[in-house]
Amino acid sequence: MVRIFITGGTFDKEYNLLNGELYFKETHMDELLSKGRNQVPVEITTLMLKDSLDMTQLDRELIARWCDECEEDKIVVTHGTDTMTETARVLAGKVKNKTIVLTGAMIPIKFGSSDGLFNIGSAMAFAQALPNGVYIAMNGKYFDYDKVRKNRTTGIFEAV
Repeated sequence: MVRIFITGGTFDKEYNLLNGELYFKETHMDELLSKGRNQVPVEITTLMLKDSLDMTQLDRELIARWCDECEEDKIVVTHGTDTMTETARVLAGKVKNKTIVLTGAMIPIKFGSSDGLFNIGSAMAFAQALPNGVYIAMNGKYFDYDKVRKNRTTGIFEAV
């Protein structure tokens, strides 16, 4: 069983046709797992729907507490890409003996050509295969939480 914690980010943003703004309504995780024909048992919990630039230390502590207290030892966290590494650092310091994989999307799922479906599939596989620790999975690759950064010029996560 894999636990999926939803925290927001571009993954779950909607597009307002009237004013062009992105906003949150609900998670699209069930739809994504269905489209990907997921066969792994999952438990999905929405913790928040926030842009990661709006996340606070208290939000990160909440995510860590839920990860630490859940029964499952294989966890995927959907998260905005801008501060994903900050949350990963908090998780690594507070949660032990579990495999946690954070992932996100650069393009909202509702745009139709999002990288989110590929990223969630990769994160699910990595969560089942990697040893205990905290990782970031983007674009088919996984990275140790403390050896990755988002390249803001290319929009790609890269090893450091």
